[in-house]
Amino acid sequence: MTAATAATADGGVPCMLMRGGTSKGAYFLAGDLPSDPAERDDLLLRVMGTPDPRQIDGLGGATSLTSKVAVVSRSTSPGADVDYLFLQVGVDEAVVSDRQNCGNLLAGVGQFAVERGLVPAGDPETVVRVRMVNSGSVARTRFPTPGGAVRYAGGTAIAGVPGTAAPVVLEFADTVGSATGRLLPTGSVRDVVDGIPVTCVDNGMPVVVAAAASFGLSGHESHDALAADRRLLERVDRLRIRAGALMGLGDVTSSSVPKTTLVAEPGDGGMLATRTFIPVNPHTAIGVLGAISAVTAVRLPGAVGHDLTASWPAGGTRVDVEHPTGHLVIEVDVDPAAEPPAVRRSGVVRTARKLFDGTAFPRG
Repeated sequence: MTAATAATADGGVPCMLMRGGTSKGAYFLAGDLPSDPAERDDLLLRVMGTPDPRQIDGLGGATSLTSKVAVVSRSTSPGADVDYLFLQVGVDEAVVSDRQNCGNLLAGVGQFAVERGLVPAGDPETVVRVRMVNSGSVARTRFPTPGGAVRYAGGTAIAGVPGTAAPVVLEFADTVGSATGRLLPTGSVRDVVDGIPVTCVDNGMPVVVAAAASFGLSGHESHDALAADRRLLERVDRLRIRAGALMGLGDVTSSSVPKTTLVAEPGDGGMLATRTFIPVNPHTAIGVLGAISAVTAVRLPGAVGHDLTASWPAGGTRVDVEHPTGHLVIEVDVDPAAEPPAVRRSGVVRTARKLFDGTAFPRG
């Protein structure tokens, strides 16, 4: 009997803790979790230490960015190697949501699949085709595996993460309408919600895009300043709840989507300044798929923020997105002339690192 098997018999579950992009989460094989969703969610709440604002009795890190779960298995779908179900676990509320993708944790899925023997490693790199179960879309993740072993060390830096690590290239396809079925869920490129002009878009993540100026902001406020403005957070919550209904998402009061991203002129050498709320508290950076959706929105003529793209290179697809802790460079190729507008491709470079591999013991 192996240590993992013995521990599992004693109430534990095999788990790998990984940083993916600017998030951190627990990665599990689907076969190591209960097949019943309700039982699975109950176990994950106890593993993460939810509900508790400190998550002191679990693996969670007391923020939505560090209370995440990836459930991975071999895929039976054509064109995919593994299936990846993302679950957002609440912090102070006993909620587990599967209503969104997570592009940050995706950055570690390929390496986890190799480490667990789901996919053979190549040399010098490995490409894993990942079906994102939350939306049904497929992403390709490419990362170094010299000599057939995952290498986490490298020289790539990403904002919001100290130091450097090996690059992970994420390429997305068929992400349009990930949760709503349409790129423009309301059917319009611009709407007015709660008196504020918005563009609602879904290219991997349902996002409500508004001008920072509509909230009396410059778009360059610090994370702490935004977090301390309770009136602002109440306005953002009211806006996203009303926009969520307009997007066909129903009552999103307790949901993690849609996100809200405020856009403004860049101030740090980038191309677009952003401030994002997930869904109400401000993000210290910006999510991968959230950034892709926001950039997709502002590329559309008539959309909120489209005026900010006037100085962007004609025909260019790479966009340097500013956020509270740095920059995120993404690639979005949109055909705005198509009816409806079409997304040709999108991608981003992230990093990931294995932090711990062993057995997690849930609260009783």
